[in-house]
Amino acid sequence: MMKFDPLDEPLLAEPVAKELLDAKRRSLSEVAVSFDLAISKKSCRLTETGVEVSGRFVDWKVIEESAKRPRDVYILRARDVKPAVIVGEHFYKLVIVKWGKPPTLEIDGIHMHRIKDVTPDEDTRLKLRNVKSFRGKRVLDTCMGLGYTAISAISRGAASVITVEVDKNVLELARINPWSRNLASENVEVILGDVYEVVDTFEREFNVIIHDPPRFSLAGHLYSLEFYKKLAKVLKPDGILIHYVGQPGIKRGIKLWVGVMRRLREAGFSVRFDEASMSVVAQLF
Repeated sequence: MMKFDPLDEPLLAEPVAKELLDAKRRSLSEVAVSFDLAISKKSCRLTETGVEVSGRFVDWKVIEESAKRPRDVYILRARDVKPAVIVGEHFYKLVIVKWGKPPTLEIDGIHMHRIKDVTPDEDTRLKLRNVKSFRGKRVLDTCMGLGYTAISAISRGAASVITVEVDKNVLELARINPWSRNLASENVEVILGDVYEVVDTFEREFNVIIHDPPRFSLAGHLYSLEFYKKLAKVLKPDGILIHYVGQPGIKRGIKLWVGVMRRLREAGFSVRFDEASMSVVAQLF
């Protein structure tokens, strides 16, 4: 287990770039804008060559480029400006969905949240509303991502959350993302590892499990009967499992939740499908 360690680096996005360019046109020498993706505002100094904020400098050419890219996030580091992307075995990227709302995570072009007619925070709210009360509950968040599920559970009164993330690159983008900073709560523990194996280290100790795995084609083992049996072993008798499934392949007639519900029943759960959150809600018999 580890404590989450967020980074505090200024970020540049299209709406802010446009504000800065407007301030330049009005010959302002100082303006307050958001360098944390619309959470707060900070004063910065405008010069002929660029903008200075928090000991960092960004050239007007970079600001002009950012103003043309509504989805992209740039990190203002001490010596350079870099896009909020990580290139490894996969391509990871922070993506603006709607200004004033949390960004999503994109891996190889696939969004890790629903973004059609919904924002990541609303997507999270729809899933968690299936739990009547988090007050005093112990929660397992199987797939951390940017941490919105864990953060929301704590804000709803959960006593503690253990959240598991298999990919260190995802963890790094969460550290960059200002909307993930509350993962640093003393009531949240982060584990870097594959939850399929990590879950074997737990006792029957959780009141709530939120299971929001990558799509089936990327993590089929997290949709297996064997894994569901493991979850049943760590969930308290009065506990609840929220399993997001979405609708991948629905246009081809594939109803992923049908197989998920069948396997959960085999693992000892009673189940129902919540269409609003596209999640299976399961409880032990």
